[in-house]
Amino acid sequence: MALAPGLPITHRSVLRIAIPIVLSNMSEPLIGVVNTAVMGRLPGPHYIGGVAVGALIFAFLFWGFGFLRLSTGGLSAQATGAGDHPALVTLLFRSLILAGGIGLCLVAAGPWLGPLAVGLVGGSEKVMAEAQTYFSYRIWAAPAALTNFAIMGWFIGQGRASTAFVVQLFLNVTNMALSAVLVLEAGYATAGVGLAVVSAEYAAMALGLALAARRLAMLRLRPDWPVILQREQFLKLVSANSDIMIRTVCLVFAFGWFVARGARQGDLIVATNAVVLNLFEVSAYMIDGFAYAAEALVGQSIGAKVRERFRRAVGLTTLWAGVLGLACAAVILVFGNQLSALMTVDPAVRESASHYFLWAAMATVLGTACFQLDGIFTGAMATRDMRNMMVVSLAVYLAAWWVLEPAWGNHGLWAALNIFFIARGITFAGRLGAIEKKVFG
Repeated sequence: MALAPGLPITHRSVLRIAIPIVLSNMSEPLIGVVNTAVMGRLPGPHYIGGVAVGALIFAFLFWGFGFLRLSTGGLSAQATGAGDHPALVTLLFRSLILAGGIGLCLVAAGPWLGPLAVGLVGGSEKVMAEAQTYFSYRIWAAPAALTNFAIMGWFIGQGRASTAFVVQLFLNVTNMALSAVLVLEAGYATAGVGLAVVSAEYAAMALGLALAARRLAMLRLRPDWPVILQREQFLKLVSANSDIMIRTVCLVFAFGWFVARGARQGDLIVATNAVVLNLFEVSAYMIDGFAYAAEALVGQSIGAKVRERFRRAVGLTTLWAGVLGLACAAVILVFGNQLSALMTVDPAVRESASHYFLWAAMATVLGTACFQLDGIFTGAMATRDMRNMMVVSLAVYLAAWWVLEPAWGNHGLWAALNIFFIARGITFAGRLGAIEKKVFG
């Protein structure tokens, strides 16, 4: 729950928000790990590669609309800090309408969007065929997936991490269980992975909406539809979100470029990168729990207009994120071979992956600062800065790739990704002082 403005932010208050999110986020990339492990039981690396390419496409599609979580979370935090409960109701329903509308548009565009996206990413014929199969099923999850973004942001902004934990954990565990059953027991292969995601997203959406309705009942609030449906306010919400959308598209493009370039190096490399990137993503999602805590506490501090709480939120969440980032990097370095063995039985993929654990560990450490700054800037709703710094960082990343991949192959690709994190950390940190001055004067 949100802290009263007069109460200091402590290690305990940070952990109360972060730990449930860390636990739920741990299960998010485990979907990728489980899917990789399930597909790794099938003959040939093209199954792993196809699901990896398909998941990449949906990361681009869905997280391109990640503003539905980020902006809802930041605005929810500020409304909570200011004690403006009616604004919470209006924000929730506007975000839900926007999420559902965008999701339906994506479903309608699916028949031509799928072949286009798979063709742009590329890969062997077998990989592209599996990716297209995955896409044709998972696109039906779009309305539910985007609705879940909005619901999660709304709860996290209020500091109600335990509720967000329940929804996210339910989604991820359901997804993993259905993937294993549909692929290994029912024999649906790639189609089974796609069906599992669709079923899990809609089940989680139903749970999230029920919990949101209960929260509104507790606050004794009802939606004011004339206010919610005001055209000008809707347009203002969309306009405010456009900066975050550009930022998110740049971020997903960076990872999309990474997977696409790996796919062009052959089935072995795309499968290798899928395994190693899963290790990094597990770490990143865990560390992101403290970024979510920063988002909630920073936003609430700004809503309450208390500078000292703002600084305390930034300092404590970053400290804990740094500790967890170093621990995750150590696990990758020490246990990388054992973890990769859980994801694939292919000896060639496992041997190849062993050459890239150091890059994944470095990315985990360097990425920690980026994740934290994202949370801080989101809580402050400094969307223009988020957009500008991400565009600059992406340009640095592509320049590094252009130089390094031709010289070092896949190692050069990983080096460029690490340079991307360095650029993000430096550019965002350079704007932090200006953000504080702008907010508090």
